[in-house]
Amino acid sequence: MAPGPPDERTPDAAQWSTTVTPAVAALTTLCASTALAGVIEGLRWLGYAGIAIIVVAAVGMGLRSIRTPTLAVGLAQLVSLLLLVVALFTDEGILGVLPGPDAIAALGEVLGRSVEAVRVGVPPVDASAPVLCLVVIAIGLVAVLVDTLAVAAGAPAACGLVLLCVYAVPASLADDLLPWWSFVLGALSFTGLLAVDGAHRHQLWRNRPSIPAGGRGLGSPVAVVSGALALGLVAGVAVTGIGTVGGLPGAGGTGNGAGGLALKPFTSLRGMLDQGSNVELFRVRGLGNENRYLRAMTLPRFEPTGGWIAADTLSDAIPANGPLPAGLGDRGSGSVTRIEIEPVGSNDLWAPVYGIPRRMADLPQDMYYDQSGGMVYSRTTRKLDQYVEDADLSQPSVEDLRASGTDYDGLDPVYRDAEGISPRVAELAETLTRGKATAYDRAMALLQYFDRSNGFEYRTQTAASSDEAALTDFLFDSKVGFCEQYASAMAVLARAAGLPSRVAIGYTAGFASGDYRSITTQDAHAWVEVFFPNNGWVLFDPTPLSDGRGYQPPYAADPSAGGATTTAPEEQVPTGSAENAPTTTGEQAPAATDEAAPGQGATTTGFALPWQVWVALALVAVCAALSVLASRTRARAARLPAAAAAAAGALALFFLLSALSWFLGALLVLAVLLAVPLAVRGWQRREHREALTHQDPSAASAAWQELLAESWDRGSEVPPSDTVRTAARRLVKAHSLDEQGQTALRTVVTSVERSWYGGQSPDPHLTTAFDEVVRGLRRTAPLDWRSRLWPRSVVRPPRKPRQDPPQD
Repeated sequence: MAPGPPDERTPDAAQWSTTVTPAVAALTTLCASTALAGVIEGLRWLGYAGIAIIVVAAVGMGLRSIRTPTLAVGLAQLVSLLLLVVALFTDEGILGVLPGPDAIAALGEVLGRSVEAVRVGVPPVDASAPVLCLVVIAIGLVAVLVDTLAVAAGAPAACGLVLLCVYAVPASLADDLLPWWSFVLGALSFTGLLAVDGAHRHQLWRNRPSIPAGGRGLGSPVAVVSGALALGLVAGVAVTGIGTVGGLPGAGGTGNGAGGLALKPFTSLRGMLDQGSNVELFRVRGLGNENRYLRAMTLPRFEPTGGWIAADTLSDAIPANGPLPAGLGDRGSGSVTRIEIEPVGSNDLWAPVYGIPRRMADLPQDMYYDQSGGMVYSRTTRKLDQYVEDADLSQPSVEDLRASGTDYDGLDPVYRDAEGISPRVAELAETLTRGKATAYDRAMALLQYFDRSNGFEYRTQTAASSDEAALTDFLFDSKVGFCEQYASAMAVLARAAGLPSRVAIGYTAGFASGDYRSITTQDAHAWVEVFFPNNGWVLFDPTPLSDGRGYQPPYAADPSAGGATTTAPEEQVPTGSAENAPTTTGEQAPAATDEAAPGQGATTTGFALPWQVWVALALVAVCAALSVLASRTRARAARLPAAAAAAAGALALFFLLSALSWFLGALLVLAVLLAVPLAVRGWQRREHREALTHQDPSAASAAWQELLAESWDRGSEVPPSDTVRTAARRLVKAHSLDEQGQTALRTVVTSVERSWYGGQSPDPHLTTAFDEVVRGLRRTAPLDWRSRLWPRSVVRPPRKPRQDPPQD
């Protein structure tokens, strides 16, 4: 038999495109979204992604069931996604969900913070409200695209490219490998989507009732597309190079020189300080009670539009292993301390050092010492094994610094370059250092300016910028910032005052833990180094530290120099393991309320599922069990478990939505109530169709009853007094039934009359004729959306027509 046109599909085959395929497409999207586990902490975000996917799939399935145009379905899915985002991440929505001007403004603020979280975050980032908002929007858009491709376009194979992008993004952001199970879930679900589509096409065009096993061999569509996906993943492993060290499972942990802190050092610094969790980076032994800073890199160049940046090139003339030469101004006479540094969670270009490194050991052979910057670095990002530094930790005295003079011959001019510094900043530097005879006194005057008594306040929730405009605002107006702003501003003032300066980035001393000090991401810090002839680079830290991790050298805290310590009076040196360390930054606890996830207080330290989610999970399990039972039961006996499964699924969705917002739960209840007539009408159609399929004695009556209901749904009621033939003529005239439909209707009328008046068994051609009449009605008198959603035969049942033979 030649296949019919697409609009003449049987109801069973058409059901694939409205239920099975979109459900499997949604599951495939959810499985692909698990790739985000490599860049977002915990699993809370997965629930939000699941809600977005469910909303998109549900809207698509509902609208397609009433034959809504494809474009309208896509637009409705996007609108529903917008309503969901407004309900979840703003409090200004009209009725809690409609996007008014205030809601759009609030959503814009959340998206702004989400972009900043992506820009500065160090994976895995905390599942804060901005990150969750970005997840919902991104995965929701992917769900719309996958649903459109798989269902409307009938091209699920094309979804593979979209889903591959879902893996590529976290792979390009994460330093660690993505979880292997995410790839397994993605591959299995995508293969399932291809298999379902193959079964759908086979059943639709070949008219075979059973689901085929699929093609076997290299030429089958599933094998071809799966092979293409595998090749794409292999290529991704080999050529992933999006500017980071991320990779796919099986890729090495190395990258190129563009990774790590080399491009945007302050970006990585902000990311570590803003990270919700506390990841241990280093364990240091041999430092004793010294609260020294661990220097990773220095920034010698200031650009008005970009702030402090790294040097253009680094010297590779000095191998890092072995004795290291003394730098400019270094007397080389201090005592040496042997320090063991064990990287635990650090994966970067730098081997951080303390003080002045005299000798390094146990480093890879391709690491170098940049004498000008005081940095040990590699051209490839890696996780180092434990290495040893012989460090000179001696400190100059106030007298030494005052006697240093200002002879900067031999120093790289980049450290004195004050070009681009605004006149206002230069004037401030001149005012602060006026009357100070020595370079040391000028440096101390600048340091003292950042004291809290001058109105400066520490806070991490500030604009993420250290360019000229931001520093001017920090110095004169807001006076609110964290170590990036403090160090950048003092270094600029030092340049304006004629002092060679640079910004150093590294870590504070961390916490004592047994025989070592534990340094974590919360210890990330920036400070200022000023050059003094005969003393080299000297540390000044203008940032107020509040928990004892800060370090002020004796020369910077000398009262005779007029310098004030910036350490909080309530400082306390904590001890304990890194796991017990505070989860706020080592400088000062940030205002966490801005980053708290919806429904989660700022002091929440763990992930706890609401009780509604547990109830929803239990109902999902019940729904799955009932679905399996219904699939293994004969058609008519399966009605009760199928209905119970649908009810359990609806309740599960209700509890899941109510866990996020009571308003979403209320909307679901309203939507279910509005969809009751549609569901009842669908149940009636299935009942009538089953009677025909099983050739029941009541098959003719069921067919006639369904045709009368279809006529009334289209606005034409058949009076109870009409005979079958009169009613048929009325139906043809009211709905302009075409020739094909009229011919099939004659067969139905004949079968009904024989069944009613002759007591004969149903005509074997009755089912085919009935289906053709229904298709004819859909061709010549299609239902509008209101008639589909609220069918007249359910909302306003007609007077009881004759559906059975007259009784004697």
